[in-house]
Amino acid sequence: MSQIHLPHAETVVKTARTYTVDLIERIIWTFLGAAGAVALAAGPADMLSVSFWEGAGTAGLAAVVTLVKGVLARVVGQKNSASTAPGV
Repeated sequence: MSQIHLPHAETVVKTARTYTVDLIERIIWTFLGAAGAVALAAGPADMLSVSFWEGAGTAGLAAVVTLVKGVLARVVGQKNSASTAPGV
């Protein structure tokens, strides 16, 4: 069977550094996504009433949940992956 060569594909070497970068990226995107959702719900959608700091605190809690999940994924899944999905 012949091998497939993809010219622009990169192999990701899983190290503690790649795990850390992956986890930090997940935390930042979780915070931004949660902050945007709270801002939309509290502002234009008028579904709830929160102050700026309450919204930022809620987004921060979502980011902490992502951090804990990523650290636990290191125990449950592959050591150098922030994902619990097998093979990631």
